[in-house]
Amino acid sequence: MTADELKSKIRNVPDFPIKGIMFRDITTLVNDSAAFKYVIDKLYERYRDKGIDQIVGIESRGFIFGGALAHRLCCGFVPARKLGKLPAATIEESYELEYGRTSLQLHTDSIKPGQRVVILDDLLATGGTLRATANMVERLGGEIYEIAVVIELSFLNGREKLKNHSFYSMVQYDSE
Repeated sequence: MTADELKSKIRNVPDFPIKGIMFRDITTLVNDSAAFKYVIDKLYERYRDKGIDQIVGIESRGFIFGGALAHRLCCGFVPARKLGKLPAATIEESYELEYGRTSLQLHTDSIKPGQRVVILDDLLATGGTLRATANMVERLGGEIYEIAVVIELSFLNGREKLKNHSFYSMVQYDSE
């Protein structure tokens, strides 16, 4: 499957969640068994021999890809959750949104020092959630092997916030 074929599986929803935004909806991709399998297989091939200990998936669509990839790699899965969703001791990192600030959390015992980690999400826009997650992984002593996304909105320059890490995206959009 080519990047263009993969893009054809992503639904474009204009004016969602607000007017002027083109939302890239991955529900159509994961609903297509061949496309979903392709994404997980491609990520598996990328990481299978890299000694990955944990996949960190970001709430909520990062859970879809992260859980499937962790299963395939026979490694652990760590959910990066929104504030107040994790029941045990946590660390927290705040980040900017276009309309304010919010936070993500990880359990303090979710990553051990020295573990090799891939951070995975469905989409990179401005980079805030991925940067916040990377900061928490590093605070826990994890070694970030790579940060990966299925979709990169390259025109928003989110990759700039991640420039100290290896970064991988499967498909890129150069404009809204």
